[in-house]
Amino acid sequence: MKKSIMLSCIAVVAAGTLFSSFSLFGSGKKKQKMSTQDVRAKSVVVYAYDSFAGEWGPGPELTKLFKEKTGYELNLIDCGDAGQATSRAILEKNKVQADVLLGADNNLLSKVIEADILESYKPNGAENIEKSLEDELGGNWILTPYDYSHFAIIYDTQSKVAEPKSLEDLTKSEYEKKLIIMDPRTSTPGLGFVAWTVALFGDNVADYWKELKPNILTMAPGWTAGYGLFTSGEAPLVISYTTSPAYHYEEDKSTRFKTLIFEEGHPMQVEGVGILKGAKNKEGAKAFIDFLISKEAQAVLPLTQWMYPANKSVDLPESYNVAAPKATKTLSAKSSDVEKAKDDVISLLSN
Repeated sequence: MKKSIMLSCIAVVAAGTLFSSFSLFGSGKKKQKMSTQDVRAKSVVVYAYDSFAGEWGPGPELTKLFKEKTGYELNLIDCGDAGQATSRAILEKNKVQADVLLGADNNLLSKVIEADILESYKPNGAENIEKSLEDELGGNWILTPYDYSHFAIIYDTQSKVAEPKSLEDLTKSEYEKKLIIMDPRTSTPGLGFVAWTVALFGDNVADYWKELKPNILTMAPGWTAGYGLFTSGEAPLVISYTTSPAYHYEEDKSTRFKTLIFEEGHPMQVEGVGILKGAKNKEGAKAFIDFLISKEAQAVLPLTQWMYPANKSVDLPESYNVAAPKATKTLSAKSSDVEKAKDDVISLLSN
C-alpha cells in the first residue's frame, strides 16, 4: 500500500451514483427510472484504501482513464487501510457488496485464502508482470500484482538522534519514543513491520517486541495517519517504504527524509487486486484488472502510489533514482506465521 503522501485522511467521492439514476427518453418530457440492475451493470465497485482512492492518489486519474477505455464507471470505496478493506470483504462474504478487492498483499495472503473470498483470474497482459511478483502472491492469480516495494525505516535527517543501522539498534534507549508504527490489524505497513521482525527473529520475535516497546511513540491506525505524524515532526523514525522519500524529492527537491537500508535485509510488499466471489459485475471486474496492469494505468502509479509498478515495461521517474535506494537483500516470512505473531504483538503492546 505505498501510498500517496497525504497528511490527513481524505473522503472519497464515488465516481457515479451507484444505486439510483435517471435517463431522459423521447422528447425529454418523460422521465423513466433505470433499474438498479442496469445502473449496477455499468459500474465497477472496488474496495480500496484511503491513499489509493483519495484525491492525491491514483484514484481520480484511473477513474477517468478507465471510463474512457471501457465505458464503465469506477466506484472506489475508501475502507481506510488495505487491512480494513480486506476485513470488510470477508465480513460481507455471504452478502457481497463489491466486485473487486484492491490492496491485499503477500502478508494478507493466508487470510484471504482461508476466507475463500476471491476467484482466480489471469488478466490480459499478465505476461508483462514479473513472475516473481505473482509467485509472492501464490502463483495462482487469486491476486494479481499491481505494485510493490520494500518496507524500510524512514529517518528525519534534521533530528538529533543518530541513524539506526539495524532493527536491533531500534531497541536502544536513545530511541525512546522515537518510532512511529502502524496497527498490524488494520494497516499493511503495520503488518509488514511485524513480518520484518518475524523474518529476522523467528521464535524470539516476542522478546524483540518487549525491548522495542518503550521506543514506540504511537501505533497509528493506518499509514496515512502515521506518516503524517512523522512528516509533521512528532518522531524522527517511521515504518514506511524504500520509495517514500522519492515523493519529497519529486515535490520540492528535499532530501530531508531518508530511507535507511539495513544490511540484514528488508521484507517486500506486493500489493494485489482480485475479483470477489459473488461479484455482481464480474465482467467489469475483469476489465478493471486488465486495465490496472496496462502500461497506461501503471504509468500513473510511481508518482501517486510511490511504489514500483508491477508492469516491467514502465519507466521510472528520476526521483526514484535519487531518493529511493533499493534493498540489497529481501527477507520473507510465511503469512501464517505473521498472522500469529500479529496477535502476540498486539497483546504485548496492550499491556
